[in-house]
Amino acid sequence: MKTSAWGLTTLRLVVGAIFMMHGGQKLFIFGFHNVAGMMSHLGVPLPRFFGVVVTLVEFLGGLGLVVGLLTRWAAFFLAIDMVVAILKVHLPHGFFGPMGYEFPLSLLAASLALMLSGPGAAAIDNVIGHRHG
Repeated sequence: MKTSAWGLTTLRLVVGAIFMMHGGQKLFIFGFHNVAGMMSHLGVPLPRFFGVVVTLVEFLGGLGLVVGLLTRWAAFFLAIDMVVAILKVHLPHGFFGPMGYEFPLSLLAASLALMLSGPGAAAIDNVIGHRHG
């Protein structure tokens, strides 16, 4: 197998773990109610609904990336998550962290790369035939 496939695998595992941890924090520590409160504070419409959606997209999408299941779809929804996070939360704080958009932009780029390139090696998608979307 090509080394580029293992490069994608490395990216998929790391990005998946990051999203899974952020989604897990929302799910198991903050809870849907507090995530909805944050969404409401940001002016997001339907904050309860989108609080659940963001939490599950990050946790389940991250898990999907880690195991390489429906990688392109998971990466697609995670990319949307990052676009909204950049526009609604991070952009007003400039480029640099901790509140700037440099880290969410990196996650957006990584998600887009996985969406366009696929899961790489050692992915469930390769076994069930979802390599090419």
